[in-house]
Amino acid sequence: MEKAKVYFTNKIEGESLVKLYEKLEVKLPGKVAVKLHSGEEGNQNYMKPAFVKEIINHINGTVVECNTAYEGARNTTEKHIELIKKHGWSKHFTVDILDSEEDEILENPNGEMIQKNFVGAKMKNYDSMLVLSHFKGHPMGGFGGAIKNLSIGLASSRGKSYIHTSGMENASFDGLMTADHDSFLKSMADAAKTITDFYQDKIVYINAMVNMSVDCDCCSKAEDPCMQDIGILSSTDPIALDQACIDLIYNSNDPGRDKLIERIESRNGLLTIECAEKQGMGSKEYELISID
Repeated sequence: MEKAKVYFTNKIEGESLVKLYEKLEVKLPGKVAVKLHSGEEGNQNYMKPAFVKEIINHINGTVVECNTAYEGARNTTEKHIELIKKHGWSKHFTVDILDSEEDEILENPNGEMIQKNFVGAKMKNYDSMLVLSHFKGHPMGGFGGAIKNLSIGLASSRGKSYIHTSGMENASFDGLMTADHDSFLKSMADAAKTITDFYQDKIVYINAMVNMSVDCDCCSKAEDPCMQDIGILSSTDPIALDQACIDLIYNSNDPGRDKLIERIESRNGLLTIECAEKQGMGSKEYELISID
């Protein structure tokens, strides 16, 4: 089987996002959703609108988000919309909260831990999707990239609780912290598979390895980045893409890499990639292709 192609550039600028998208030779059809992390209130590391403006305009995309399951500035649609305005997203783009009205179920009969996923009902209004992920650490998942953005990122508020608790209905946020950890990681892979099944070949992925803190953009008090920016990558295979980012960190000479690796390994983060590969979402085998 031919290895997945992952394109890479160390030129971190808006124009590079467009170049990396074009290298995939996939024209996303119809109404295009752009799933990104708009940033929790107080977070300093999330990707800013100015950086992603060129690619979103290039594909005529709509920024999409879902509400959170934890207390904060994004756990209700009203508060979420206000924060999105504060962070400048509404100034530049149309923004849609996918679970602002209701959610719906996507099935994964072969899921190891969960066989269904709750997503924002308005996701069905979009014909294709660009998953635009800020690659960094994560307090629970070890790291956050394309797979996390597919799973937790696109899950509704109820869906986020469902994934975190590996299938507990109507769980409170307190319950999120008590689920078996590896079961949570496996559940993320199960949930991500429902999204790739939904969009089939009408979904592509870009990861930006910038502002790499051990913490996620969902943290209101995140640690500052622990290593220098590396670059931007794109692929049609989310597993190959996340694996390539992991490999770039492990192969880096930046002394700060040790802190990020500790976060990944202490949370057993690579298990999510392994489970996603078993689900048939893609392959860890890839060809890294550098572009100017």
